[in-house]
Amino acid sequence: MPGNALSIDLEDWYHGCCSRPVPACFAGERRVRRNTELILALLAEFSVSATFFVLGSVAEEDPTLVPEIAAAGHEIASHGYSHGLLPRLGPERFRRELKRTAAVIEAQSGRPPAGFRAPQWSVAAAPWAFEILCEEGYLYDSSCSPLPFIGKRRGERLPHLVETAKGAILEFPPLVTPAPLCNLPTGGGWGLRFFPRSLVRRTVAGLNADGHPAVLFLHPRELDPDGPRLSLSPWRSFVSYGPRSSAAGTLRELLAAFPFTTLRELATTWQPA
Repeated sequence: MPGNALSIDLEDWYHGCCSRPVPACFAGERRVRRNTELILALLAEFSVSATFFVLGSVAEEDPTLVPEIAAAGHEIASHGYSHGLLPRLGPERFRRELKRTAAVIEAQSGRPPAGFRAPQWSVAAAPWAFEILCEEGYLYDSSCSPLPFIGKRRGERLPHLVETAKGAILEFPPLVTPAPLCNLPTGGGWGLRFFPRSLVRRTVAGLNADGHPAVLFLHPRELDPDGPRLSLSPWRSFVSYGPRSSAAGTLRELLAAFPFTTLRELATTWQPA
């Protein structure tokens, strides 16, 4: 393996709880560009290329953002269009959104997306999506979270092939840390800011020592601790946003300690263990 992968789900601060492309009440509070530029500066500091899973609606709202990311040497992959959960979309609407986002990405970056990540890891409840991804020519997926509630509690933690009637697609699960009761979400989102940095580093190092990559992920809002938040119950607020802290310090430490590349690069060199 040539390294690990850092992935960014390119969406705005409200998309974790809202599937509409641009809620009217948030029209003046878009922060995705500001926060994405913070991420780009951090990646440039360490000369690291990352994978950006882009929402088609966000790319259309700011048509200069994807070209800026691509020009900096990063991979542009698909996060769907509306941030709708796959079971709610259904197969036909999912295919339409997949095609629409792919067309936007190719027009703005000059290259069609090779990878996909489902909003909120919702492919676990929509296994039919893998056949559609194969039919649409995707090389890899990164949507199978081995966690309770949002994925499969005992799902595979390592890269693997998902076989379908339409072919096979390579799956890159996000990093988790095994624990007695269930896996811990140390590899991204609020977990990357909540769990001790030493635990995240040990988990990455352990995977690398066994010849496997770690797939980390974050959202632009994770570098924006003072940003707006929806009014939610305490539990849902924590699950959606986590603590009011920035991921920048943890990210800087990881980028300094481990090699990183894009998921497309990992996919083209992957060999089963």
